Amino acid sequence: MSALVAPVLEFLHGPTPEAWQQEALNHLPELLIDHANCEKKAASNAISLIYRYVEHTHLLQKMSRLAREELRHFEQVVDLMTKQGIEYVQLSPSRYAAGLHRLISKQEPYRLIDSLVCGAVVEARSCERFAVLIPVLPEAIGQFYNSLLKSEARHFQDYLALAENLAESSPQDIDVSERVDLFLQADAELISTADSEFRFHSGVPS
Repeated sequence: MSALVAPVLEFLHGPTPEAWQQEALNHLPELLIDHANCEKKAASNAISLIYRYVEHTHLLQKMSRLAREELRHFEQVVDLMTKQGIEYVQLSPSRYAAGLHRLISKQEPYRLIDSLVCGAVVEARSCERFAVLIPVLPEAIGQFYNSLLKSEARHFQDYLALAENLAESSPQDIDVSERVDLFLQADAELISTADSEFRFHSGVPS
């Protein structure tokens, strides 16, 4: 596990606060429901990129594969919820995704680069959260999260590589490292500040 997570920890600006980790078991329904929502949203975002950027063949191939994997993960989380007797109900979204998405430029090609950078940061944080959840959750759930580490780590790297490659081929001078740093700073702030509701990507429980 450490070999898979090491590049993620090196990439992120900081780890999940211990207070969030320790509260996870007390909020298992919210955790799994919001996790299912995250997988569903990740698939939707990938499909949206497929529709919007048909001229980028390599991106289409990567996003198609990613969307299928995310939908499979969604199915697996729903199955796990059923086994745990957890009803799938509507939850309000966390501020995490909105906090990152508001940084995405409205102008192309910056919008595409930012969307990919945002995807990389979200996937990296998700991978890191799986790793910190494994020791504190019931064994069956911990094993499931362990099985997701490899794909989440790969998704983060795929998003980042796409952003870097597209920036290099763009006629505009786009500093991907600068955009990455902006999104990573926002991620670190969002997961380290207080949140009144527990979610998969929420901050420190208030």
